[in-house]
Amino acid sequence: MTTPSATLAQFAAQLRFDDIPPPVVGKTEDLLVDWFGSVVAGHGARPVEAITRFALATGPEHGPSEVINARRGSSPYLAAMANAAASHVAEQDDVHNGSVFHPATVVFPAALAVAQQIGASGRDLLAASVAGYEVGIRVGEYLGRPHYRIFHTTGTAGTLAAAAAVGHLLRLDATQMRHALGSAGTTAAGLWEFLRTAADSKQLHTAHAASAGLMAAQLARDGFTGGAQVLEGPQGMGAGMSVDANPARLTEGLGSRWATAETSFKYHASCRHTHPAADALLQVMQTHGLQPQDLAEVVTLVHQGAIDVLGPVVNPATVHQSKFSMGTVLALVAQFGHAGLSEFDAHFQSPLTQAVRDKVRMQLDTEVDAAYPQRWIGKVVVRTTDGRTLHGRVDEPKGDPGNTLSRDELNAKALRLARYSGGASEAEMLGVLERLWAIADAPRIGRLLGAA
Repeated sequence: MTTPSATLAQFAAQLRFDDIPPPVVGKTEDLLVDWFGSVVAGHGARPVEAITRFALATGPEHGPSEVINARRGSSPYLAAMANAAASHVAEQDDVHNGSVFHPATVVFPAALAVAQQIGASGRDLLAASVAGYEVGIRVGEYLGRPHYRIFHTTGTAGTLAAAAAVGHLLRLDATQMRHALGSAGTTAAGLWEFLRTAADSKQLHTAHAASAGLMAAQLARDGFTGGAQVLEGPQGMGAGMSVDANPARLTEGLGSRWATAETSFKYHASCRHTHPAADALLQVMQTHGLQPQDLAEVVTLVHQGAIDVLGPVVNPATVHQSKFSMGTVLALVAQFGHAGLSEFDAHFQSPLTQAVRDKVRMQLDTEVDAAYPQRWIGKVVVRTTDGRTLHGRVDEPKGDPGNTLSRDELNAKALRLARYSGGASEAEMLGVLERLWAIADAPRIGRLLGAA
């Protein structure tokens, strides 16, 4: 059967490491390192600890797959669940602009858990991860902007991404992979409503997507069948979760356009929708030598997706909710030059932060909205207390492929995240980073943190 779902499944099943261009392999290594820093950054976070306690209590006392922050083993299913929750809470994990999807936090936890279980090589892990990225990104693009208004794409498309990565490691054939995607699609979930009340659901979205995708692939290997056209069928994800789903987006450029390489890193520790405006404000403040007290009003010219996600967060009650407040993020950038984890913890409710926050508003901009999601343009209009009107613009926020982080910057970020959470010592992190940068040569994937 030649359908978009079948074509996507065949690609994921038949992809081989040698098919992947070396720059894409290198980018996947970069993404893996970046993801590990986010996992360790989640150490000690209350929602993450709750999910991890559930995983450890539910699973075996010992198992082949590493629960990284707990420094012990468990089943692949539960290790993927715990590590996926941990890697999404600090809001420092990667994002693909065009699909508005965070691939690392669902792909790597599932792939790593199974790679450790079966003794896969580093090349196997990297190839499987690329399969997951390519599938998940295309599913996110297929579901489109209307989907993202209600659904957290990382929770929905991410389930299929995890299934593709694990299915590749398990060497599913094309038919089995299609069944894995079918089962993953029928379990895909994640709603934005949690943001209104600062609920913990975002970590559950990634925990569920990684573990449910893993389960779908394992079941497919055992002969379990899933919907043949779970994406484009008349009662599939497109029909139920979107209004403009275009099946061509699922297969366009497979094997020639490597969406993995388009993925962006996060510089600020906040929702990616805040980053373009944050960088544009920083540009204005640095160019004109402004201080926070000089700001009378900041108008951020944004796309509709930013308004949909950030608009409900008016008076953030928690650190995590404040990362979805445009005003809070810009207030921290105005004070410190960036919005980092420590700045959020110490200052998200300070009098100065609240004063600047209340001077920030979002306004829909036709140019920015038309470019989104392929390009995330940052534009601000700043009115100063002395009567000036200043304009800032950033076409590629820090971390985008054209303005990316170097490997030295990725190392520094990972070390900074570990120091923040206390999840690993600098010596431990340096050891992990050395192993991760050489992952392609690893004959067998072992433990990353703690005993090998």
